[in-house]
Amino acid sequence: MMLGGKMWSDKLVSAILERSYSKGWPERFKAGFEALFGADGGRYPESARRVVTLRAPAPSQDSEGIVPFAALIHPNNPNSGAYGGTSFAVFPGEDAPCLISLVVGTGGLAPDEAILGRPGHARKAAAICKWLNGGQQKLVAWSKHDPTRLDQSVPQKIAEDFAQYSAAIARYGNVLYAIYAPGSDLRQTSEALTAFLDLMFEERGVRPLARFEAEAREIRTHWFHHLMPEVSNAEVAQLLNERHYVILQGPPGTGKTHMARELIETEYQGRGKTIQFHANTTYENFIGGLAPISSSEGLGFHFAPRKGFLIEAAEQARNSGGKYLLHIDEINRADLSKVLGEAIYLLEPDDLERRVIELPYKFEPPTGEQLSLPDNLHILGTMNTSDRSLAILEIAIRRRFAFTRLWPQVSVVEREGCDLMKQAFQSLLTIFVDHATEDAMDLVPGHSYFLESNEHKARRQLETTLKPLLQDYLNQGYVSSFAEAMRSYVQWIDSL
Repeated sequence: MMLGGKMWSDKLVSAILERSYSKGWPERFKAGFEALFGADGGRYPESARRVVTLRAPAPSQDSEGIVPFAALIHPNNPNSGAYGGTSFAVFPGEDAPCLISLVVGTGGLAPDEAILGRPGHARKAAAICKWLNGGQQKLVAWSKHDPTRLDQSVPQKIAEDFAQYSAAIARYGNVLYAIYAPGSDLRQTSEALTAFLDLMFEERGVRPLARFEAEAREIRTHWFHHLMPEVSNAEVAQLLNERHYVILQGPPGTGKTHMARELIETEYQGRGKTIQFHANTTYENFIGGLAPISSSEGLGFHFAPRKGFLIEAAEQARNSGGKYLLHIDEINRADLSKVLGEAIYLLEPDDLERRVIELPYKFEPPTGEQLSLPDNLHILGTMNTSDRSLAILEIAIRRRFAFTRLWPQVSVVEREGCDLMKQAFQSLLTIFVDHATEDAMDLVPGHSYFLESNEHKARRQLETTLKPLLQDYLNQGYVSSFAEAMRSYVQWIDSL
């Protein structure tokens, strides 16, 4: 935001864009950091000064091996020497603008163990870096999977990609956990600077001043899209056209089955079928096998080959005159290795030669004793990632399917939910994003739990649909690492 012709970040960006270290470098960064605070032009309130301390030492001539830096660190640290906790830091490059980074002080995690140990902090830093890398055709940002692993340095390949910062990486490679290398795009540099600063201050309980709230939300929306990316019907349709065999996975309530049915009606113009797998689904159900047929002779029945879902879909696709979609709901509820049998050989969309298998029985024409899959037959499996009782898909099966994921969508709830549902969704999403492990993120309830527009019905829906799901998560130990936060949320539902 412009204020009196100047922006809060002007001095800081100007210092960051300096391409080499000079005697006046520390003072220019001090001036840039000073401009961050106060209602008269700053981005953050004056009170935010209490949660950080500026460290910008000027190396002396005999400071051989010392790498210059400027950083905002936790105020509990000493005035000099090694510091601890998380910090926002910049390092001069070698004929390049300064490296923007988030760093753990060489003194260790304290006093920020709670911030650095929270899965959400690393998750958010990673999403910011993914956003900054988008469309760049090269890495301009990198994040460490676990900032607390001070025994792990920046990978060699990343060090090579960011060679202009070799001094900083050689000295602080074990404690750097999110970095961005500014390029010629001044806007992206400003947005990267803002995103890194906003994250650090947010973790310390500081929000930007009111006049910057809209901009802060916009930037957060940009990188949050990479934390829980939206996947459109068109994108899934394109993936099916390219790969033919796709699995759409995600937490409960994210609209996987709804999307599959919509695709049949729109993209496939009604040419398709939905079936559902379960624990008792067999090879005979899916491919085909012997089944009792009514007869007037003998015992009143005899056994004859009966086509399964896949053979029927292949025949219908050949006769359809267009693309045909077989949607398998809850595809991971069956033992796929047994259900597919030798038919797994057919699931190879990139093979230039038509694949054929010999069937154990002779089925009625046109299939007979051999099965191949026509090019216009597409298969879309949907699977619920929250069902921990199900086996993980075998690598051989995973290789043959393209995978994409549906996440809960804030925009859908904002558009269709009442104020209570918006509050409930945002609060629960925050708990998962901040505290859930990678495995537990597969459990975050989808937007369909929060789409009621009537406040009275919304209370009942939270009580009767969402609360039982969360209690099941608690009882099964799926959210043990943040059980107290989840119990507090359930108590909030009870208070409505």
